[in-house]
Amino acid sequence: MRSFIPIALLIISLGLPSAAAMAQDAPQPQALSADDLHKLTEKAEKGDAAAQENIGLIYATGQGMPQDYAEAAKWFRKAAEQGNTSAQGGLGALYENGAGVPQDYAEAMKWYRKAAEQGNVTAQSNLAFMYNQGTGVPQNYTEAEKWFRKAAEQGSPFAQINLGGMYNVGTGVPQDYAEAMKWYRKAAEQGNAHAQGDLGLMYVSGQGVPQNYEEAYAWFSVAAAQGDNNAPKGRDFAATFLSPNDLSKAQQLAKKYFADYVKHPSDTSPNPLAPQQ
Repeated sequence: MRSFIPIALLIISLGLPSAAAMAQDAPQPQALSADDLHKLTEKAEKGDAAAQENIGLIYATGQGMPQDYAEAAKWFRKAAEQGNTSAQGGLGALYENGAGVPQDYAEAMKWYRKAAEQGNVTAQSNLAFMYNQGTGVPQNYTEAEKWFRKAAEQGSPFAQINLGGMYNVGTGVPQDYAEAMKWYRKAAEQGNAHAQGDLGLMYVSGQGVPQNYEEAYAWFSVAAAQGDNNAPKGRDFAATFLSPNDLSKAQQLAKKYFADYVKHPSDTSPNPLAPQQ
């Protein structure tokens, strides 16, 4: 059984590097027209927090303006000081990575916490990750579990898979394979390929669920189709335990899961620059 991968849940739309996987909780922004950008900038300069956060995001991503993390930090800070949770999380990510500001884990924790305590799901996951890794704070699995759970209960697949991983290996919580399955499934059904692969492993091993090679084959197949590098080996292993008839059933099940649980580009919001409070 592979253990969970702690996921650095930085805002993916910032395009910041991370030693682990990055979250997709925050939407990728779309470029604005010159007129819309001008209007947004005017609002930001007049103190509108949502506009300031969006300008910061535009500078961070280089969508409509040259990428400039220092400018992103400036605008995120203006919005963050007004209580905008997305800007607080964005500023925390910049401090964690040293992008546009000196790297400062204490500042990253400060801004993540401000946003997390107001319910920002990405910040909750980032805060959990820092506690999980002991980055900027003493390592504390209890705090990591607490914040991963808050984000997971809001529907973050990246928090769900991490919480499932904690139950799988018994880190910060009693080992409980059924709980691990529960959270892996929630993430898998939102299209998370790693969680789909983990479901396959759980079905192969019969941990937290009755052993079922058809289910394992189906979940491994979906994970493999989404680029999980370990999934093809799991799929082929599960296939060795299936009769031709059962293999056909498993392949049909995989098609159903692919249709139901793989996100497509058309599923994304047409207005990803809408303010996120």
